[in-house]
Amino acid sequence: MFSSASQASVGRSLAGLETPCLVLETRRLARNVSRLKTHLEPFAVRFRPHLKTAKSAEVARVVTDELAAPLTVSTLREAEYFLEHGFSDLLYAIGIAPNKLEHVFDLRRRGAELSIVLDNIEMARLVAARCAERSDPLPVLIEIDTDDHRSGIKPRDPVLVEVGRALHEGGAVLGGVMTHAGSSYGLKGAAAFAERAEQERSGAIAAAEALRGAGLPCPEVSVGSTPTAHFARDLAGVTEVRAGVFMFFDLVMAGIGACSLDDIAISVLASVVGHQRDKGWILIDAGWMAMSRDRGTARLSVDQGYGIVCDLGCDPIPDLIVIDANQEHGIIAHRSGLGPLPNLPIGTMVRILPNHACATAAQHDRYHVTTDGSIVSAIWPRIYGW
Repeated sequence: MFSSASQASVGRSLAGLETPCLVLETRRLARNVSRLKTHLEPFAVRFRPHLKTAKSAEVARVVTDELAAPLTVSTLREAEYFLEHGFSDLLYAIGIAPNKLEHVFDLRRRGAELSIVLDNIEMARLVAARCAERSDPLPVLIEIDTDDHRSGIKPRDPVLVEVGRALHEGGAVLGGVMTHAGSSYGLKGAAAFAERAEQERSGAIAAAEALRGAGLPCPEVSVGSTPTAHFARDLAGVTEVRAGVFMFFDLVMAGIGACSLDDIAISVLASVVGHQRDKGWILIDAGWMAMSRDRGTARLSVDQGYGIVCDLGCDPIPDLIVIDANQEHGIIAHRSGLGPLPNLPIGTMVRILPNHACATAAQHDRYHVTTDGSIVSAIWPRIYGW
């Protein structure tokens, strides 16, 4: 439950809030959602948005058209939460661990149409055996590695059919294949994203064909990452697309060309609390506890430190970034370390655009929602944990 002070912030200007806090601009959110849906519409694929970034039922309702809409989640805590808020078609898109299976079956008993993911024969056999014991044929997607990014089975690895057969003949439901082109975050530009999207699609299709060629079912072919979802040119053979950070975007996505700064929908509101003029520093009350330790832009052509500093209207202040962060202090300076600093007296409020929306949002338990960039129209809770 939120304090009465937090609820009282509805209807107030951002300038009247206690800092640090997380601000969400719904006009940017809605525009981001419309952009991706418009791109995917001609392909006639199911869209299964990933709520790992937002972790909020209110955000889910902006992204989806109905409660029956499918969602992707990254924790069983998220699955619990979204089921409680009326969303039942859920894909838990992290490789399943043995100690989570009881929780999965319990969620299904409570009405969740929950599917899981795995990529090895050991878990396939264990899941199938548990399904048979409980007379609950759990839908399972086999994770496919299409880009050497993380987990998954290679599309032409013989173990793929072995895993599929263990599931299909052992008591589970072989729901299909899924893949995530996470390596797209290391690319830049539309052409590179489109090429990786085709690699993602063709790899998933090859895996599906391998299963079908062995006489096994493969009804679902699920793909997705924010860059590939936005720039895919062909989705033939794909049944659904997943993406998550597109809802908010962030400086990493802007840095690789997947969005612009004007698309970033969340920011951390902070206050100036001090100056170290001889060092060229301005101190704010938002450190890594408010912004996270993520330094994802450090590997890009333009390093944005811990975030770009904006005025209260969220317009970037030229060449001003958070160059360092302690637990509760952020250090603002000119990007070069040498340029002139703007006049930001004690108490001035600024907004910080985040490197990684998922990590920054995870530091907060609520969104201060604004529709016009200045007045808080609502407080939306968000959850965390596993």
